[in-house]
Amino acid sequence: MNKMKSYFLTAKSELSKVIFPTKEQIRSAFISVIVVVAVISLFLAVIDLIMSFSLSSIIN
Repeated sequence: MNKMKSYFLTAKSELSKVIFPTKEQIRSAFISVIVVVAVISLFLAVIDLIMSFSLSSIIN
């Protein structure tokens, strides 16, 4: 029982050291992720269009 109490006290003290992000930090990280995903998606779409066009030109 004493070990469990010690564990929870240690966990509580470690949790008090954690620095949680602010709303603004979360918002900016979210926007950054959305922008990067959109740019990569557009890049892959353009590459796919180029490759499909070139492959269809070769086949025909």
